[in-house]
Amino acid sequence: MKTVETIKEGKNFTVVNVGKLSGIKDYVLPLGNIEIPGKVFVGGALHATGSELSFQAFAPGQDSSFLHKHRNHEELYFILKGEGLYQVDGEQIPVSEGSVIRVAPEGKRALKNTGNSELLMLCVQYKGNTFTKEDAQDGTILNDELKW
Repeated sequence: MKTVETIKEGKNFTVVNVGKLSGIKDYVLPLGNIEIPGKVFVGGALHATGSELSFQAFAPGQDSSFLHKHRNHEELYFILKGEGLYQVDGEQIPVSEGSVIRVAPEGKRALKNTGNSELLMLCVQYKGNTFTKEDAQDGTILNDELKW
């Protein structure tokens, strides 16, 4: 089974590689009694502390196989390649490369590839209702010299 490769780790960072995006279809995610082809979570490999993220590839005609929702986690779905239908709360929304979908925790959601080629998606999951106005000002510009 294909696995995420850790490239380098330091005190304040982790770098991983999932391989070429065209190879996401080669991952298999074991989830209880089922296996989800073409899906890989990378938050654990990155030692992420505030979010989870996953890549998923859908072959033409493939769908999520089930609706799901969350208790606490909001999700952002980025369509990186292909086209499909995103279903949330019974509505079907056409999506394609460049589409970004935000779903609140309680939204019932699924995705289907309706195109003739692979659909590739990146999902970022994080605890909902936690970002404040102060968080938007969290960054600090440093005067340190860039060393390339």
